[in-house]
Amino acid sequence: MKKKILIIEDDNDILDITTLVLNMADYEVIGSNGTDDIIALVKTHQPDLVLTDYMLPGLTGGQICKLIKNHKDTAKIPVILMSAYQRQAIDVGNFDYDAYIKKPYNVGHLVSVMNKFTAN
Repeated sequence: MKKKILIIEDDNDILDITTLVLNMADYEVIGSNGTDDIIALVKTHQPDLVLTDYMLPGLTGGQICKLIKNHKDTAKIPVILMSAYQRQAIDVGNFDYDAYIKKPYNVGHLVSVMNKFTAN
């Protein structure tokens, strides 16, 4: 059974490319441009992992991560935070994310990190 990844990314080009890469790596992908109710979105799709950009309209990826990790029904879902901004790489330590990927990302590295958190 394919592992399900929820990607939250407001840049449609990056969302499309990341979806393609993860589909080719045999993941099922659900994409979203952002949400103000991440818990409802996660409960609806029940992903094995959430991959979120940091800079989003509304809630930031950091806030999304915190909400997922602090909710009893979603706390065990791995969350990977991505950002193209080096300053956030320093600041993201407060969000309880499971991994951080700097954009632009290396495709092999992205898939490797995903595999690490979705392996049975």
